[in-house]
Amino acid sequence: MYQALHATSLSLQQFVTAQIKSDSFLSGGTAPFTVRGMVVSLQTPREMRDAGREGISLWLYRAIRDDQRLNDPARRTSPNTLAHRPLPMRLHYLATPITTRDNLGDPDTEQYLLGKILQIFHTTPMLRGADLRGELVGTEAELSVRLESLGLDEISRVWEALDGSYQLSVSYEVTLVDIDSARPPENGTPVLQVIAETGVVVGGA
Repeated sequence: MYQALHATSLSLQQFVTAQIKSDSFLSGGTAPFTVRGMVVSLQTPREMRDAGREGISLWLYRAIRDDQRLNDPARRTSPNTLAHRPLPMRLHYLATPITTRDNLGDPDTEQYLLGKILQIFHTTPMLRGADLRGELVGTEAELSVRLESLGLDEISRVWEALDGSYQLSVSYEVTLVDIDSARPPENGTPVLQVIAETGVVVGGA
């Protein structure tokens, strides 16, 4: 399922949105998220800022192969067939709170939003079942979300790629994301019985 990348992003986006909207401090009454029409967007920080949008940029900025899971066993799709091993991926997201010039940058709200993101994924570091969206709905997928500690050089390269000055942000790594093979399953009859054989060990004098 090559749609796993998009489905992962959609799951994170809608989960964060739901958690913020259920927070009375950010979304109740005169709270900024509701009153100012803030959103959780998959756009880059610059794209959100250029469009005059406020909220949180949850931008997928890196996707790499998960070498630690390359030798995971093949999945059996029926008693006599095995699916080809999927391509395991690690996805890296930059979470950046965005406020506009109309609100003078509003660092207070930016820090509230960033604190809420940290709380959300500290409380719920695994998304599964009803939390999944897109093509992951109804699957047994589990998305593990881990806060990364990026060094100054790493975070500087990310913001240089965005062609913008550094903003308050955090990075998350999401794992257990698989890109399924397009090849059809192959025959693989399971082992039903193991017959032990007796051997003679010949040793030297």
